[in-house]
This record gives sequence, C-alpha cells and structure tokens, in this order.
Amino acid sequence: MAVEQDRRITETVEREQSRLRAFIRRRVPDPGDAEDILQEVFYELVEAYRRMKPIEQVGAWLFRVARNRITDLFRKKKPGISTNDPVAAGEEDGGVLMLQDLLPSPEAGPEAAYARTLLLDELDEALEELPEEQREVFVAHELEGLSFKQLAAETGLSVNTLLSRKHYAVLHLRQRLQAIHDEFTKR
Repeated sequence: MAVEQDRRITETVEREQSRLRAFIRRRVPDPGDAEDILQEVFYELVEAYRRMKPIEQVGAWLFRVARNRITDLFRKKKPGISTNDPVAAGEEDGGVLMLQDLLPSPEAGPEAAYARTLLLDELDEALEELPEEQREVFVAHELEGLSFKQLAAETGLSVNTLLSRKHYAVLHLRQRLQAIHDEFTKR
C-alpha cells in the first residue's frame, strides 16, 4: 500500500509541479519564497496521503493549499515602502492623497492584505529596477508631490531633462506592472 501511495504522490508531483510553480511565482516575487511555498504544498500532499485523508480533486486541492501558504507569507511580511508617505494629488482632489488610500485596506481580510502586500512589493521592485536618476525624479514628483519647477531648482537640471527621465520611468513602470494590473482587473 505504501508503494502505491508513493507512486500516486510521484505522479501528482510530476504532473502538477510546473503549473503550480508558475502559479506561485506569479504571486510571490521572491524566488526563494516561491520555492519554499512549493515545497510546503508538496509536503502537505505527502502528509495528507500518509494520514489516509482522501483528496478528491488533487489539482484543485494543491492550488488551494498554495493560495493559503501565499496568504500566510504575506501576513508575516511587512510592506517594503511606507504607506504613510504622501502621493501627489491636485488641489481639486482635496490636497494630499496617501499611497495607503490607493491600496486595498489591510482590515478588509486576508485576500485584501495579500493584494496590498503584493502590490507594494511589485511597486518597490519595479522602482528598484529603474536607473537612479529616473527613480529619483519619479519618486520626487509622484510620491513626494514636488513640481518639476521645484525639482529643477533643487537639482540644477532643466525641466525638459526631468520630464524626459520621468517619462522613461513611467514607461518602464507601466510595462513592468501591467501583468499584476491585468491579474487584479480580471478578478
């Protein structure tokens, strides 16, 4: 009987591993964390078989366990950027808008907390990928609310240079964050 269990476990792992890994990697930016979650999911599969717990639809069960482990991971982690930093908003919008106002509320349950953390992590990673000059202009203008005129005065660069740097930053961020945007809008 143990030999039969081992065979079924091996077949399931071989059949589901690549799909499950891709599923986890789309939701967990750190490859190490993603691999840990994948191993935890397969460990739980082995444990379920060893305890003789029947699993009706093993594929769906694996993805449900993976989703739960991802949620657990994001509950433990803290956001990479401060949501207390102001985000630029026009005066017609009533003044300063906080980044936290644009994200799902952490009190809205585990799914919202997961989404919030995922969005912050993706944004932080995308910002880190930018060349320093582009990142500085983007952060100063969009997150700190400085005008291009103020930035030009502070840096000694022309407004056109600053506009160009921000333009390239926005293009990169738009391209980099498109996949996560698509994932959240199809829910």
